[in-house]
Amino acid sequence: DYDADMVSYVDLCKLFFEIHDPSQTDGIGPDLGPQYRSMIFYMDEKQKSEAEEVIELLRSKGHRVNTKLRPAEKFWEAEDYHQHYYDKTGGEPYCHIRVKKF
Repeated sequence: DYDADMVSYVDLCKLFFEIHDPSQTDGIGPDLGPQYRSMIFYMDEKQKSEAEEVIELLRSKGHRVNTKLRPAEKFWEAEDYHQHYYDKTGGEPYCHIRVKKF
């Protein structure tokens, strides 16, 4: 669960952009398809505006951003085999190497 008293929505957005490549249009790395798109979900207009500001900040620094913004609606939990994936497989996440951008 997200706790705004622990971390701001802006900081979450910034971290999101630092741990993946938002320049790809239909996936991340070798994982292609609409379920792998770079996307930020927002709960209200304030969060939408904050996400837009972070995206504009990245673009002003020369980064290409193809991340989509969508209102948070119905949530479907991923299938069990996706839960705790790296704990189960012993693999290393290839797209979560943090690259400082802010």
